[in-house]
Amino acid sequence: MSKVPINRSQGRSLVVSSRGVVATEHPLASQADATVLAQGGHAVDAAVAANAVMGVVCPMMCGVGGDLFAIVSESSGKLHGVNASGWAPAALTPDVLEGRGLTSMPQTGAHSVTVPGAVAGWLLLVERFGRTPLARVLEPAVAIADEGFPVAEITSQEWHIQESFLRGDPEAARTFLPDARPLALGEIFRNRDLAWTYRQIAERGKEGFYEGEVARRLIAGLERRGATMAANDLAQFHAQWVDPISTTYQGWDVFEIPPNGAGIAALMMLNMMEAFPLAEAGHNSIDTLHMMIEAKKLAYADMLRHVADPKFAHVPVSAMLNKEYARDRAGLIEPSNAQPRAESGSLPVHAGDTTYLCVADRDGNMVSLIQSNFASFGSGIVAEGTGFPLQNRGALFTLDRRHPNVLAPHKRPLHTIIPAFMSHGDTRIAFGIMGGWNQSQAHAQFVSNLVDHGMNIQAALEAARFTKLSFDGVDVSIERRIPAEVQRGLAERGHALDVQGDCCSLMGGGQAVLRRDGVNFGASDPRKDGAAVPEPVGKKE
Repeated sequence: MSKVPINRSQGRSLVVSSRGVVATEHPLASQADATVLAQGGHAVDAAVAANAVMGVVCPMMCGVGGDLFAIVSESSGKLHGVNASGWAPAALTPDVLEGRGLTSMPQTGAHSVTVPGAVAGWLLLVERFGRTPLARVLEPAVAIADEGFPVAEITSQEWHIQESFLRGDPEAARTFLPDARPLALGEIFRNRDLAWTYRQIAERGKEGFYEGEVARRLIAGLERRGATMAANDLAQFHAQWVDPISTTYQGWDVFEIPPNGAGIAALMMLNMMEAFPLAEAGHNSIDTLHMMIEAKKLAYADMLRHVADPKFAHVPVSAMLNKEYARDRAGLIEPSNAQPRAESGSLPVHAGDTTYLCVADRDGNMVSLIQSNFASFGSGIVAEGTGFPLQNRGALFTLDRRHPNVLAPHKRPLHTIIPAFMSHGDTRIAFGIMGGWNQSQAHAQFVSNLVDHGMNIQAALEAARFTKLSFDGVDVSIERRIPAEVQRGLAERGHALDVQGDCCSLMGGGQAVLRRDGVNFGASDPRKDGAAVPEPVGKKE
């Protein structure tokens, strides 16, 4: 009997379970995540466990030296947002930096460091929703840091790329270049300093990180490097609950974290995309890609102009998400020509390198969580005896005193990292795609893949993408899986294409979990080392 072939373009199948499902960018993190669920943990417990493991196994991308954002969906569908982005030191001002001869925000080093917010975010989440003691949640990460783990494929490549950068800080080199070199694929890496830091958090919570010996080591290390960070900058910091912002796209509700996050740009892109028949134009057609690239420029221009810490500046969120405003902005897109410059619009007046992970537990609770050092290995600074790099998120401030995102004491900068969520009826999806300024544009492409082109979450993650990491000009990077005739058509419209490989890291790596009719589905992007994993079957401990 001849077999009827099954043909498809996606490389991985969906993971399906009537129990919990997790998706992270490393199998060890997914394993820890799923184990916590099997032990009766809430989706929040599992997400924190996975994030802690990611800080061990992928230290260039994330860790307790960085910031965190999350969206939690209760089984009822009620949403909660967490903003755990750190603030600038109280003594760091434009005058201070200019007095030291700087004319713009430093991108690395001591003055790019803001207070790490991730641990405060963990604590906020588990205090409200957790079912498992924090010490138990952190056990897998502590064990992996102590015992070591074999370095994964993409992680090893990222490690090698940053070798010279790590050599710029003696403690960073000691910690992350054992035997004076980066780790090769399969080599065992141990980080006992990080295990010590995790134990302080497990035993003492907030005091174990933002006060006490960890804080003393952080401040001493930063002072040696000339930073202005002080003990009170850490001790006074707190994460906060926020209400997600949203728009509708072809009948779906799409949610992002509000400013100071950059997720509003994804929502603005979607509002403009609704003005065009993308489903009729076809997936990754010339017309579809041209329109989305041009919408990206317009949305990002508005985001750069207006997004800042809302405690310091008015951010006109409702005006930016106004559908009529989006139609006016979409009308600026020329069907046959790429525009070299996009200006921010006149808003109508009405009375943010990273790790992403997501979890759906058996009870229907879901978490969309993103956490980052910003650049690979962040500022390049590791305070002696701590085992983790400090983020360089302060690099996103400006010294322009006329701009709402100007550096100020205890102010949070514009942020690139954005967790996302979408729903339609009883279908709920937690998703995210990491990668600096790539994120909002990648979110919009993922949503369109699902809604306009009928893809499942795995296919929507795998599909070829574009990214434009600059803000002006006609340059745009695309994956070579986009057909040659489409590439020629885009070039004819004035786009300067930078054609990358089939699965390029510039496009970011994503994860997604979907819940529908009591069943959980997981998907993991092949652009990362990760995996979607179901909760193992077994008795709760």
